[in-house]
Amino acid sequence: MSVSHRTADFALLERLSADAATIDPTHGLSSVRGAVVVATCNRYESYLDVDDIPIMGEPPALTDLLTRLAERAGIDLDRMRASARTMTGSRVAAHLFAVASGLDSVVVGEDEIAGQVRRALADAREAGSTTPALERVFQMASTTSREVKNITGINAAGRSMVRLALDLAESRVPAWDRVNVLLIGTGAYAGTTWAALRERGVDQIGVASPSGREHVFAQRDGVAPVGASARSVALAQADLVVTSTRVRTLEVTELRRARDGVDRPLLVIDLGLPANVDKQVDTLPGVELLDLETISLHAPVAELDTSAQAMDLVQQAAASFDRRSAEQSAGPAIAAYRGRVDQVLTEELDRLAARGRLSEETERALRHFAGVLVHEPTTRVRRLAAEGRLPEVHEAIGTLYGISPEPGTEARSTPGHRATRSS
Repeated sequence: MSVSHRTADFALLERLSADAATIDPTHGLSSVRGAVVVATCNRYESYLDVDDIPIMGEPPALTDLLTRLAERAGIDLDRMRASARTMTGSRVAAHLFAVASGLDSVVVGEDEIAGQVRRALADAREAGSTTPALERVFQMASTTSREVKNITGINAAGRSMVRLALDLAESRVPAWDRVNVLLIGTGAYAGTTWAALRERGVDQIGVASPSGREHVFAQRDGVAPVGASARSVALAQADLVVTSTRVRTLEVTELRRARDGVDRPLLVIDLGLPANVDKQVDTLPGVELLDLETISLHAPVAELDTSAQAMDLVQQAAASFDRRSAEQSAGPAIAAYRGRVDQVLTEELDRLAARGRLSEETERALRHFAGVLVHEPTTRVRRLAAEGRLPEVHEAIGTLYGISPEPGTEARSTPGHRATRSS
């Protein structure tokens, strides 16, 4: 389930992101084996590993999730459903691979999203909500994003939200080597902002942290920690304030007090979601606010050739992933068939041994024959599974051998017969 800048306004994204920071809305959903939540500045996505997917309609777990999110966002279910893209089956991998590669971002090719996808999986691991299936698809997403980056260079053609924001700021602040910057926040976006500012020639960057971690961040080159007691002075002296936290961190009343009697212009860039800055700061004399919604309006058009090449790589990776997943799903059917052949082989070896007619050469020949016998059907089952015809395989094995190839079940032996040869 995906809610992004493509399907919803930033007000709704802000509500969902605030919820993600406190409560996992997938917890306790019926029939959900695992979940990974990707919440960034322009998207909220839940990837669910569910027990089964109906042929018609959406899985019950997805309906429950949309209902829960609508309640927490304070909107009706119809609006929530209209703001979300819901995907199942093979479409999920293709979408996640495109997201991780920066092809579904406000700024195509942005750098940060691949790391955010990796952190989402790490958070799910820590919470104990991931599953082998989710691990596989998220690890493949990271592999695909690296391949897209290395082959197409799309991250160089596009720009991150941070760099786009600083590009927009360039005409509104003094020269970069003279600009006075206050950075509020010490998370991943703060690190990207610090690097982008240093690239532009900013020598000193004051860093304040709502959690008091500014001294840890100050180990970076060119960073001066700004404690709570010095924050008002830093706001008064700043030409540029950049916020990137998970909480509301700058109110209009604080900025008004700090700027009382100050006539120098101030640009405030709010990169947080939920919004870090009270929108009323834009009404203060000499203060201009750039938030994510405003910044996104200036997102550049992607270079079409690069984007097309990157999307081709994503589609190829998704097809390869689906093919391997289908082949893995054929495992129980193959195991059931091999189990039946092994059972017949064991019975024949035991019969020959009881008659005194079993030699090493005979046993070796029979085992070789059994291996040859199962090779072609095994290959065919994998191919049929990749074509989406696994139900036909299950039906055929059940009809011919009377065994169950369903996942989690063992091949059923005929009562009274041994499944393995005794020593």
